[in-house]
Amino acid sequence: MERISDIIESIANEKGLDIEDVKERVKRAIVNTARHVYGEHYEYDVVIDANKTLKLYQKILILSNDDERLSEDNEHFISVKDAKNIDSSVEIGDELTYELSLDNLGRTAAQTLHKELEFHIQRLVEEKIFQKYEELVGHVVFGTVVRVDEQENTFVEIDELRAVLPRKYRIKGEKFKVGDVVKAVIRKVYTDKSLGIKVELSRTSPKFLEALLAAEVPEIKDGGIIIQSSARIPGERAKIALLSVSPNIDPIGATVGTKGVRINAVSKELKNENIDVVEYSAEPVIFITRAMSPAIISSVKIDGNKAIVSLVSEQKSKAIGKSGINIRLASMLTGYEIELNEIGGSAKTSGSENSEFTRDLRSLFGED
Repeated sequence: MERISDIIESIANEKGLDIEDVKERVKRAIVNTARHVYGEHYEYDVVIDANKTLKLYQKILILSNDDERLSEDNEHFISVKDAKNIDSSVEIGDELTYELSLDNLGRTAAQTLHKELEFHIQRLVEEKIFQKYEELVGHVVFGTVVRVDEQENTFVEIDELRAVLPRKYRIKGEKFKVGDVVKAVIRKVYTDKSLGIKVELSRTSPKFLEALLAAEVPEIKDGGIIIQSSARIPGERAKIALLSVSPNIDPIGATVGTKGVRINAVSKELKNENIDVVEYSAEPVIFITRAMSPAIISSVKIDGNKAIVSLVSEQKSKAIGKSGINIRLASMLTGYEIELNEIGGSAKTSGSENSEFTRDLRSLFGED
């Protein structure tokens, strides 16, 4: 076992793993092999000394001479009397260790050690991959389509693994074929007992919109502009609320870009989804007024989680939007149930349906 450090370094370099992590897994593999070769009932320890030499020890606990456990188990325990015959300095409660060797034990031990090493290193690789992609949740990734199944779930090859873009997280109307390059946000990473690591992608999540904007707008990526909230009805329309951390940065102008070049690039990726950009305000009345754009609002009254928005009749259709899309997005963006109050008339558009629709949408897309 004198070359064990070379083996550890070789595995770490080949797999891109931390040497200390590999060292611990190698120790675990050797302990399991020792249990197989020498017996399951013993305690073992593995030490790599200053000379980078691996040593395997069997450990036995030292008990008092009259301890009842000695009569029941002489494999894990030894009396202090017998232990002192081996090492006169030991005391009750100490552990007596015997150095063992896995060398020259034949093919069976070598095969067992090989299988143990292979198993533990593979688990370590999978753990590192899982950790890597778990840290990428909410980030955009690229991949090549390798398969589309009968349910139109799209399987995408991304570096070390194959991710899936379920049909329900695909923008309505878009289809992919083998060989297409797909851009999506990592929505979820989990482990399946039979299939291993599973990475789920989404193109309908508001996080996808946010990640695309961060990639397109340097001020967002650098933290000069903060995305406070966002809302989408995928493939149709979206609203995003921005906050500048500096008075020298215009959040809307920087995000839209010269002649709309930045926002248009994001819209194109989202199948020409219209994106409304509004400036966030910590004052709910101001924020809701901006979120209702392009409608011009006369006043807003906050009542708990409900916002009663008053406006003239000419602005009502703009406030509601086609199929109610504008008011729904404004509600999703601000977190308020919005009720329209038409000035000069008794007509009201209840926000209860809007709120219910919003919850249904979020449930449908599985997004926060």
